[in-house]
Amino acid sequence: MSNSPDTTAYTRASTGVAGLDEILGGGLPVDHLYLLDGEPGTGKTTLALQFLLAGAARGARGLYVTLSESRAELLGVASSHGWSLEHVDVFELASETGVGMEESYTIFHPAEVELQQTIDAVLAAVERHDPSLVVFDSLSEMRLLARDPLRFRRQILTLKQFFAGRRCTVLLLDDKTAPEGDLQLHSLAHGVIVLEHIALEYGAERRRLQVTKLRGLRFRGGYHDFRIRTGGIAVYPRIHQVPPSDRLNGDLLGSGSPELDTLLGGGIQSGTSLLVTGPAGTGKSVLVTQYACAAVERGEHVRFFMFDERLSTFRLRSEGLGMNLREPIDDGRLCLQQVEPTELSPGEFANQVVRAVEEDGVRMIVIDSINGYLQSMPEERLLPIQVHELLSYLANAGVTTLLTLVQHGIFGSPVDEAAEVSYLADAVILLRYFEVHGAVKQAVSVVKKRTGDHERTIRECRVERNGLRVGEPLREFQGVLTGVPHYTGTMEPLLRDADGSRTRPQP
Repeated sequence: MSNSPDTTAYTRASTGVAGLDEILGGGLPVDHLYLLDGEPGTGKTTLALQFLLAGAARGARGLYVTLSESRAELLGVASSHGWSLEHVDVFELASETGVGMEESYTIFHPAEVELQQTIDAVLAAVERHDPSLVVFDSLSEMRLLARDPLRFRRQILTLKQFFAGRRCTVLLLDDKTAPEGDLQLHSLAHGVIVLEHIALEYGAERRRLQVTKLRGLRFRGGYHDFRIRTGGIAVYPRIHQVPPSDRLNGDLLGSGSPELDTLLGGGIQSGTSLLVTGPAGTGKSVLVTQYACAAVERGEHVRFFMFDERLSTFRLRSEGLGMNLREPIDDGRLCLQQVEPTELSPGEFANQVVRAVEEDGVRMIVIDSINGYLQSMPEERLLPIQVHELLSYLANAGVTTLLTLVQHGIFGSPVDEAAEVSYLADAVILLRYFEVHGAVKQAVSVVKKRTGDHERTIRECRVERNGLRVGEPLREFQGVLTGVPHYTGTMEPLLRDADGSRTRPQP
């Protein structure tokens, strides 16, 4: 079963990872046997230690049974995260059975050690320590000793029945050494958590987990990104959609520019999404910064995620344009966050957005640009789905979202470049270059607004002090969107230059 957590009351054992507990609906139901499956290096040992340490923090006795690692290696893993295993019992089979160094390479070989001896030693240790939480690391050693699948399954059933009688919550670790398609452990376990490591062609590796089974209970299905950091594993659950917020009041939010607001039919609607698209240098970042400044002046909290621009460059440009950002940054109304798309997984980024909304009360999210966000996702076919999931959550939470999208080229097609994500936004502003009598000009138009009417004209615009200046409609031009329009009138509709002159269009 999957989807949203069940409301049925069960006594839970925390995994020690807040995000994983959220996915499981509160933790692992106690007194059952669970499988933690993943290749070497995916974080199984770290997660298992967090599970036992979380239990120790609430007074539950834990036992770590290690068949594949030495006690020193286990203590080294704990030390690397700043943990102490003082309140966790560790049972190391090699030391308990008195095997010398000369035999250490063959202790777990089927020809040298019988499986039943291993099982007996483990069960004796459990009876001696009497824990309520047990980690068994790892089953691959037992699989080698068992020699055949039937004997291995019977031994796991024996373990399961033994622990059930002792009211223990057991975590079995396995490193995918079973033959492909062998799901014996999955069928015997009460729940299964699978950890994966994905190596990308460029950038940091990705790690993700999936709860594939939890008997009788609902959980949040699908893949969830996670990261191994100093201090343990951090899991970033997929966005859980919330019911529409009662904050959706339909207010129109202004940009500080009367002409731009007129172009948008009065402004953008609170709680909707706006995509600003166009070639590099047309003023997309300036425009969304203008909206952010207007929002903080209304007393709202704004979070600015920058994928393309450095923080120092952004602040220098904004200050050069006369935009007052220092004061709202100092008092916390505006938060600027620089994002490295090759170092951040999509799930981690989405988690940061959710925390900004739910914990910090942010009412406007700015993503500049969405190109960087999309490039951080390894599977391109899923890009629109993940963006749609994020925008749906923000809309239901009553948060206004501003996105910028950089089109390739200077005079390229404005439709093809934005087709993948433009349909997801509630409103789309298009910025374009066009040439008039040897001079490069800029134009702005609104090509979409779901929540009301908007002006259908194309207006000239220019980045000036305090933001994007918008002029009168270019009514006497034909072909502005092609980049090289034809002037059909006799008037001079273009904005004045800094010296007060105009670029004179010629018929």
